[in-house]
Amino acid sequence: MKYLPILVVALSLLFGTSACVEATRYTPDDQTPAPAGEYFTVPVDAGDVIEGEDMNYQLDKIAVGLGVVWGMAFLPDGIVLATERAGDIRVFRKGELQNEPLGGVPDVYANGQGGLLDIVLHPDYENNGWIYLSYSKPGDGGAHTAVMRAKLDGNSLTDQEVIFSATPNTTRNQHFGSRIAFDNDGYLYLTIGDRGVMNLAQDLTSYAGKTLRLHDDGRIPSDNPFVGQENALDEIFTYGNRNQQGMILHPETGEIWSHEHGPRGGDEINIMRAGLNYGWPVITYGVNYNGSIISEDTHRDGMEQPVLHWTPSIAPSGMAYVSSDRYPAWKGDILSGSLSFQFVNRTVFDGETVVKEERLAEAVGRVRDVRQAPDGFIYFSTDSGR
Repeated sequence: MKYLPILVVALSLLFGTSACVEATRYTPDDQTPAPAGEYFTVPVDAGDVIEGEDMNYQLDKIAVGLGVVWGMAFLPDGIVLATERAGDIRVFRKGELQNEPLGGVPDVYANGQGGLLDIVLHPDYENNGWIYLSYSKPGDGGAHTAVMRAKLDGNSLTDQEVIFSATPNTTRNQHFGSRIAFDNDGYLYLTIGDRGVMNLAQDLTSYAGKTLRLHDDGRIPSDNPFVGQENALDEIFTYGNRNQQGMILHPETGEIWSHEHGPRGGDEINIMRAGLNYGWPVITYGVNYNGSIISEDTHRDGMEQPVLHWTPSIAPSGMAYVSSDRYPAWKGDILSGSLSFQFVNRTVFDGETVVKEERLAEAVGRVRDVRQAPDGFIYFSTDSGR
């Protein structure tokens, strides 16, 4: 059986906890080395061959000593940008971690689950140079989720524009979301968690517990489902979401898929469709952390069922669709990081039906983000934080 490399980004949080980046690589049966990736020479620090259900693989550690790496962006010319939740963007050039973080990064509310979060390139990045950041933007009364776009010039961000900022601010330090994805028409999708006030997810006058849809410059699309509706925010695309920390464009269907944290149990994978209500907290497969009941209902008319739900909770963060020829047995599968159980979850689908799941890279650490890079390798980051 062939075995492949997974590029893994393992990260640490505080107190000297070791952090690292790893990579998966493909090696054929004759054991000739895998070709070098565009971003890192592979293997860097290859571990033992791990026997998978459909394919064997190795984990290559490619960086250590980082903070909570929340997101990664893979630029042309071998540059990787990695957001650290505390507020820095770290830079890899041709596989080498640079000593100095990027300049020009926005101030963040680095408190609890807040800080510098996702990072995504514009679909036409090679022509326009826009890089998008989501973060907890500080201000009077606390902070809320915001999106800035900027351009890279040397070792600094320039041309910064805050294209969206949720209101009102709050001092609550949980459930900021926050992932960014673009669809095939160039619309930007942003997830915002319920900010720890669960009923806000059903309130269309609140950004909390929603997926938003914007033009790439922050303008509101005229065909958003609640545009012009009284007592509803024009940016809202979906509602009834608890705290989505994984989101992708499905390359086969063109739809946006996401996963979200449940409370104790009831994590979900959903397909984001215009104007739909995903139920939180009116319906849920989870319970409160103290074991008390949130809702007796798991189904209700007018509320969507998840494509998949996890109980017990895996605490999903980061999401990737495997399309790379480097992983032939995994093509078409979705990978999700697990914070609580510390593995990468592989979900095999037939359309929207789950065929099976497999735990990859078990006990590797709290997996925060998972990405397939342009060089075809899969990268993931781990951390020791909350």
